[in-house]
Amino acid sequence: MDFYNKVGKMALGSRLRRLSELLTEQASEVYALYGVDIQPKWFPVFYVLLAGEEKSITQIALEIGHSHPSVSTIVKEMIKNDVAKKGEKSNDGRENYIKLTEKGLAINSSMQHQLIDVNAAVETALLETQSDIWKAIEEWEYLLSEKSLLKRVQDEKKLRESKAVEIVSYQPKYQSAFKQLNEEWITTWFKMEDADYKILDHPEEYVIDGGGYILFALLDGKPLGTCALVKRDETTFELSKMAVSPEAKGKGIGWLLGNAAIEKAKEAGFKRLYLESNTVLKPAINLYYKLGFKRIAGKPSPYERSNIHMEINL
Repeated sequence: MDFYNKVGKMALGSRLRRLSELLTEQASEVYALYGVDIQPKWFPVFYVLLAGEEKSITQIALEIGHSHPSVSTIVKEMIKNDVAKKGEKSNDGRENYIKLTEKGLAINSSMQHQLIDVNAAVETALLETQSDIWKAIEEWEYLLSEKSLLKRVQDEKKLRESKAVEIVSYQPKYQSAFKQLNEEWITTWFKMEDADYKILDHPEEYVIDGGGYILFALLDGKPLGTCALVKRDETTFELSKMAVSPEAKGKGIGWLLGNAAIEKAKEAGFKRLYLESNTVLKPAINLYYKLGFKRIAGKPSPYERSNIHMEINL
């Protein structure tokens, strides 16, 4: 127990496995007490076959929530011990159907008192605890079905790493990074166009001097993402030249830059922010929708690659 207290919640799976092994070990002693000749791990498969109807391994796996390989292994052990056998439907060659043997069906009648006593013992044990583990397990199964542990860890990783990201305004020393980051992602998906070179080679002239802004996302002082707010009229900015380095993938930099750009536009007193993109960039489009942008019918674009226009009212 000291180990789990030291390691903490990250050992949840290991601790549950330890509890499962303990329960399985003690369940074997219970089966022996009642003279029931099956293994505890067989019980879910055994139970769904009690009605006498033959079922496929796939059906059983779905019903008890186990994997197909896991059920296949259990079925093989049950067949070897003459508790189950292949059903008549197995002859179709596509799926193995299983049913209980006469021995398996006879076991059912001999374990009725065991089921009553085990259920009562578990209920009594639950009353002795401060938390209802049965309900807790149901809650955890639901939570993990809605959002996997992997996704939860990824979100926490992104949150932790995003806290180390600093959003700063344009400085001449970042000009090369502005071009490099954008050129990197544009050439990954499309081709550089004249309109790209104009703004990337002369960002101060075409963005800053025109009343716009350029933002950078720094991690450990290194620019890993950027975007520009290009002034189009007295109430409208265009969100342009957003690019994030592949090495920053999963750190939420696009989200941070997008929110920073929206806040900057609000601070400047602008009422509308629009952008042009391409629908092939599904992660980017999803990000824009998440930020609050909506699709609109836009004017002709100077970029060949542009096929979607979006905007957000500030």
